Amino acid sequence: MHHIRKGDKQEWLEFGKHSEGSKLIIHFTASLNNNEQTLSLDQYDVSQSWNVLLNEQKIGELTQDEKYLSAYFAVPLQKLSQGDNTLTVEPVDTSLDPVDDISVGNITLEKIPVNELLSQSAADVEVIDADNKQLLPSRITIIGSNGVRQLVGALSNEHLAIRTGCVYTGDGKASFGLPSGVYTMYANRGFEYGVDSVRITLKAGDHFSKKFVIKREVPTEGWVSSDTHIHTLTYSGHGDATIEERALTIAGEGIELPVITEHNLNVDIDPVAEKMGVRKYFTPVTGDEVTTAVGHFNVFPVSARDSIIDYKVNDWNQILQNIKKPGAVEAIILNHARDEHNNFRPFDPLHHIAVAGMSLTGWAFPANAIEVMNSGAQMQDIMRLYNDWFGMMNRGYRLTPVGASDSHDVDRYLLGQGRTYIRAIDTNAAKINTVEALNNFTKGKVMVSFGLLAEMKVDSIYEPGDLVPSSDHLAVSVRVSGPAWIKATHVTLYANGNKIKEATIANGNAPGIKYRTIWMLPKPKHDVFLVAIAEGPGVSLPFWPIAKPFQHNTPDWTSHVIGSSGAVWVDADNDTHFSSSLEYAKKLVEDSKSNLDTLIKKL
Repeated sequence: MHHIRKGDKQEWLEFGKHSEGSKLIIHFTASLNNNEQTLSLDQYDVSQSWNVLLNEQKIGELTQDEKYLSAYFAVPLQKLSQGDNTLTVEPVDTSLDPVDDISVGNITLEKIPVNELLSQSAADVEVIDADNKQLLPSRITIIGSNGVRQLVGALSNEHLAIRTGCVYTGDGKASFGLPSGVYTMYANRGFEYGVDSVRITLKAGDHFSKKFVIKREVPTEGWVSSDTHIHTLTYSGHGDATIEERALTIAGEGIELPVITEHNLNVDIDPVAEKMGVRKYFTPVTGDEVTTAVGHFNVFPVSARDSIIDYKVNDWNQILQNIKKPGAVEAIILNHARDEHNNFRPFDPLHHIAVAGMSLTGWAFPANAIEVMNSGAQMQDIMRLYNDWFGMMNRGYRLTPVGASDSHDVDRYLLGQGRTYIRAIDTNAAKINTVEALNNFTKGKVMVSFGLLAEMKVDSIYEPGDLVPSSDHLAVSVRVSGPAWIKATHVTLYANGNKIKEATIANGNAPGIKYRTIWMLPKPKHDVFLVAIAEGPGVSLPFWPIAKPFQHNTPDWTSHVIGSSGAVWVDADNDTHFSSSLEYAKKLVEDSKSNLDTLIKKL
């Protein structure tokens, strides 16, 4: 493998400070080809566009994907020269910014066409639900002997969504070709299920059959799984998932309440889901990512018949005014508050004091929810957006925490990897009561998952979104869950964003419920909101890859998984009202009558 770099800075520590240059040039000897041949190579961490040239003529581009995967290029008739030949891999954009460190290597020239190479052997697989013995929409991941995702000999169709090393099946069945070689196949269905796998050796002419059996491991009864930030290439214009493929990935990842949020468009995926035969697995909601010059806001539910919300605004006051025009909008989510788009970052320190939830712009905050986990646009500090949320709540905002994927792709960024669980009846995924679910969403009756769940109850009754009446003691019960292939290491209880309890999880690889505890708390001296957060190390398994941070400041990053409860509100002063930290602060200042010594004593 060869390390080459676009730009003059180190992108990630794993690549080292020095590269082999800004392009790769390989000289080799070959014969004039009188038939189509195949050039294959392995690539890693490709985030920008790179051309592949043979004898200075372009034969394709590397796949824009950060994972370790195989790439195949057709070498047309007589494109090889007799004798000396040159292969070049170079960036399309030669500017120094943005930086892109990549690895390319294991380059092979095969004297047969691509289609013939990819169909040397055949595979027929099925994925079965262990509980009901029925075929199950799912995701199949194919990895070569060197850990590289293997391209298969098949194309997306009415039942399959296919990318390199990834096959989503909408009906639980898939058939595809493979080159001869050694492979490991995995079958799974998002966060709630276990995984089944097999290692096989295939020779030319082999026909392999396998029934994978996967079992639901994570208990989520009474909670509906939702991804509130979903796109398609068809309507957003970027990424690679067509709307047909998107319906298959929603079913394959087990998202029961998907919200389609195209940029400044109202798109109803329901007819496509019916056509693809997967509508029985979920209840879709139409939303709109109101994409403005001053931030992105997911708004839902809307109707495909509604006029588009006016997104040509210059401040948040105009956003709020425009969003309220269509009528009964339930959810308004501030997306990726720390990412910069159009030279604007919503929670930029220049105009937002995070610890106090305080805006310096003078604009009204237009949302009732905020993304604390965007798995397609992660932060280097996994707690950064949580701390922003805590600051806003201490200022007096009641904001629902949201986990979402922001996926535009079939496989590059996993749909539903970041997700939100909403308290609602979940016995029939095709007929979710959207009124109940969306009302509970806006009340904060949710959990956020990025590989783990942290369920919390206070005094055995009160859940996220509830107001707990005053009592002498609080019994805070926490349950941490996740599949066996994700590890939990510790769980923390926060009061008003401050850590007050923490426990180590000894059996963090257990399937399903990994940890339970009850923390007894004395009556707080003032109203507080409680949040439980479980964490663990990042997953290195190939079927659930964690994307690197979208916009990063340093080359140092370590991946983690996380799961959190929503906020439970404690009415410690027994006035039937929750008082925020800001309300208490204002009263302290008022009672001190501008006397600093008195204020300090009261504090």
